[in-house]
Amino acid sequence: MDYYIVIPAYNEEAFIEATLNSLLQQTLLPKKVVVVNDHSTDRTAEIISKFEAQYPLFEQIVNISEQVHLPGSKVVRAFQKGFNALDDSYDFIVKLDADLILPPDYFESIARTFTSNPKAGMAGGFAYIEQNGEWILENLTDKEHIRGAFKAYRKACFEQIGGLRPAMGWDTVDELLCRFYDWEVVPLSQLKVKHLKPTGASYSKTARYKQGEAFYRLGYGFIITSIAGLKLALRKKKPLLFIDYLTGYLRAKSQKSPLLVTAEQAKFIRNYRWKKIRHKLF
Repeated sequence: MDYYIVIPAYNEEAFIEATLNSLLQQTLLPKKVVVVNDHSTDRTAEIISKFEAQYPLFEQIVNISEQVHLPGSKVVRAFQKGFNALDDSYDFIVKLDADLILPPDYFESIARTFTSNPKAGMAGGFAYIEQNGEWILENLTDKEHIRGAFKAYRKACFEQIGGLRPAMGWDTVDELLCRFYDWEVVPLSQLKVKHLKPTGASYSKTARYKQGEAFYRLGYGFIITSIAGLKLALRKKKPLLFIDYLTGYLRAKSQKSPLLVTAEQAKFIRNYRWKKIRHKLF
């Protein structure tokens, strides 16, 4: 199968060389890797240029955006700029972060999944972080969810869900819409991705409010938001984040922020979430 990779990169000089090298080691190489240098102020551009000069596989695109790292909008807009530079001659598209080391068979396994399962809409591995010299499963992992850091989308699914939303929660709404349109989300536990920078390491309090806003814009409703927010706060081992999430939700509700989905899709999402909650409880 043919595939493209788009990598949004903002001040990733410490990690991006390892990421790009891991792509060169893939048993199934991509047609092209577009690295979007998203207003970096460190040596990120220099490192990308080195790979670009040596390997035709890589292309650097410069994006001028705000330097504030709010999750969702900044990274997705950078991804979109890279995606717009590509043609549509691909079988699947990959959004990749710039702080990862992928196993050599990562994309060969993804391609095999899409080939063998025509209902597979998106696929990806699991994130591992280093602790005391060992690589352990990142504690934010949901074994039914694929992290936004390394998602691969079948072309037909990507087009049907309307691509990625430039907002916090984009890597949840994509999976919910995938299921809404009767595609399957396929996590591949055997694909262990080394995540070099912990999730949310540079997020501010404003970003934490954005998580609550995302719950609102996904159409969750207050009760599901409370359950999801408490679960996420406990998983991050920061219970007080729960208050930030609820604050963000209530602000978005009072401001009547637009939903990321239609009313029909929001109803499907609430029913799906309640089904998952009942399954875990009973």
